[in-house]
Amino acid sequence: MSDRYAALVNSRPGGALARRVGLPRPVVLERHRPGDPVIRGRVLLGGAPGGHLLEPLVAVLGEARCELAVGPGASSPEEERVRAIVAGAGLDATVFDGQAPGASSPEGERRLKALVFDASGIADSAELVALHAFFHDTVRRVERCGRVVVLGTPMRDCESVRERTAQRALEGFTRSLGKEIGGGSTVQLVLVGAGAEDAIASTLRFLLSPRSAYVSGQVIRIERPAVALPGPIDWERPLDGRVALVTGASRGIGEAIATTLARDGARVVGLDVPALSSELEAVAARLGGEAIALDVTAPETPAALAERFAGGLDVVVHNAGVTRDRTLAKMPAERWSELMDINLCSQERIDEALLAAGTVNEHGRIVCVSSMSGIAGNAGQTNYATSKAGVIGRVQALAPELAGRGATINAVAPGFIETQMTARMPIAIREAGRRMNSLAQGGLPIDVAETIAWFASPASGAVNGNVVRVCGQNLLGA
Repeated sequence: MSDRYAALVNSRPGGALARRVGLPRPVVLERHRPGDPVIRGRVLLGGAPGGHLLEPLVAVLGEARCELAVGPGASSPEEERVRAIVAGAGLDATVFDGQAPGASSPEGERRLKALVFDASGIADSAELVALHAFFHDTVRRVERCGRVVVLGTPMRDCESVRERTAQRALEGFTRSLGKEIGGGSTVQLVLVGAGAEDAIASTLRFLLSPRSAYVSGQVIRIERPAVALPGPIDWERPLDGRVALVTGASRGIGEAIATTLARDGARVVGLDVPALSSELEAVAARLGGEAIALDVTAPETPAALAERFAGGLDVVVHNAGVTRDRTLAKMPAERWSELMDINLCSQERIDEALLAAGTVNEHGRIVCVSSMSGIAGNAGQTNYATSKAGVIGRVQALAPELAGRGATINAVAPGFIETQMTARMPIAIREAGRRMNSLAQGGLPIDVAETIAWFASPASGAVNGNVVRVCGQNLLGA
């Protein structure tokens, strides 16, 4: 369903009216198209003294052919270090001087598409002033649909209480900046564990690109992979030669996931209930994939899937799910049990069967679809929120076990996504869902699919046990 309000206030007459009366104007978000570069526009690099992530950052940005910008070098030794690292990598960079005459002009304000800041060197709360020093004169110059990425250190890798305190403070900074920045721009915090410095490419590429249009205010943890990541990656088709199973693939978000994984080169096998077999077969035919009509809750399904994929499976996406809303006091036991079996128990049984049979390949990826309800809760959804919180629990519990075999498990937690289900909501609830986030609009199924494709990439082996909200930084929940 289209967002008529957003269309109105972004039209010429509607925009004039919105400006006159002070109505919010959601920005039309940039989204990825095949063949697009990672990012269009300058990426300004900065860092706090003592940081250790600038070298791998520059390597990733150089490989991605990003247009780099650096500070003038006269204002701080750290700017000199950034310039030296960029030059040492054989890259060119323009010079950005926020204090130069004319820097506050409209032309100057449109100079930067992204800000990337290495905060891993902040080891004391007094050093957090480095955030203000870098962002104060630059954040106002981020273009529409721009990107801000701050990199830090996980608390368990910090060497002192003071360092843990300072690094935890970064989360408050990035979440707040995400709510301030506006213009369809996003802000993220990436915590890079010891030994994972050379495994940041897939995450940085995702967060800087339009693929992450509806992801903001997130904290992403990258850990040293137990098994070396696979060799050179074709970033346009990272899933070439890989087989992906997507449940609930006949329509909506599931269809978008299947389509996006196929775009990235995967051979997609879609699964859905027999009642939707005709829709599922149409999706499979369009993608050159395969359709399996099975009920995920049927007792024979786990074994059937283990047998069907005996040759190996690279990506499993647990998307199948339902809602059965009612307040707990009015909810029959069967309404609770049916939903729990579809949304959570079936995932457990299928994964247990696939893992026991050795079906999931090395560098395999399991991705689960949770929900904002599983994080923040929702009235009338005790059953649904319980199941989706359980999905998050599975991700966190299973991640260490999978890491040893080079596999990963992660989850997306969508917020308000424009689907047939949300189109049936009462208008007041629908509009509240759209506007109660930092981007002031609903997301699209492709936003969930792009996030899942990032998790599914063979280059994302250091991203394990994460739950990333695809919600435009919803104002509810963590």
